[in-house]
Amino acid sequence: MPQFFQSPFGRLSTASEVIDGVELSGQRAIVTGATSGIGVETARALLAAGAEVTLAVRRPDAGEEVAADLRKRTGSDAVRVSHLDVADLDSVQAFTAAWRGPLHILVNNAGIMMPPGLERGMRGHEQQFATNYLGHFALTLGLHPALAEAGTARIVSVSSSGHLYSPVVFDDLDFRFRPYDALAAYGQSKTAEVLLAVEADRRWSGEGIRANALHPGAVATNLQKHTGGLRTPEPYRKTIEQGAATSVFLAASPLAEGVGGRYFEDVAEAPVVDARPTAPGVPGVAPYALDPANAERLWDTATGILR
Repeated sequence: MPQFFQSPFGRLSTASEVIDGVELSGQRAIVTGATSGIGVETARALLAAGAEVTLAVRRPDAGEEVAADLRKRTGSDAVRVSHLDVADLDSVQAFTAAWRGPLHILVNNAGIMMPPGLERGMRGHEQQFATNYLGHFALTLGLHPALAEAGTARIVSVSSSGHLYSPVVFDDLDFRFRPYDALAAYGQSKTAEVLLAVEADRRWSGEGIRANALHPGAVATNLQKHTGGLRTPEPYRKTIEQGAATSVFLAASPLAEGVGGRYFEDVAEAPVVDARPTAPGVPGVAPYALDPANAERLWDTATGILR
């Protein structure tokens, strides 16, 4: 494995391009948040390549509409819909308890971004941290036996360049002592998603399970409903097909085999930066998001929360 991973693809590559020629018959995938945007395109690409895809969604009625459309677009009937609300621990536990058989690909894609006021969710924790991280942590942990059963499996955590706005503040995860800041809370949750991939890869790579995180790029989706829409300058924006490319590459490309514990953007490993960039482009990854001590501490913290 190269010290710094590159691929033949780039910022404008699409999900279809990065998976062209890849055969996923016999593989099973779960994509959370697959009722709109990048989640739908990720599911479409995996389904078109032959995978059996489960749309794990909060609104099954919307999921069934997406599934019907995907069947028409891909010609594959190997898509199913299951209820999953990653903001609800009971829902997560019911989903993992019901899963049967191996799981080859888990794409942790669902999330929320910057609700206007402080809200508390799972076990009383700040809503973005609870939804974006804790729910996916519980899901990933609950599906570990299925991932191990697959023999080789991949976990993909959809993070964001927003992680550059905050590390995980272990002494005040839930803004009980500091003023609530929606962007800082979002940044913390997205840093946590990177750390989930780092620690899952460390713990489970020996079982054939590899995990990576990514920034999909600036893509106009429902995620921005609380922020007034996408504010990235037009030349740096991506289509949904381009935004899903890195997720699909990490989930399925043979070129990413054996790669783990890393953070990607534009279908390549992102450079580590020592400060948040002030100009748009390739933002990079903060060192605190890849720090193994932070990753282990967060895993242990989350385990205690869910116990």
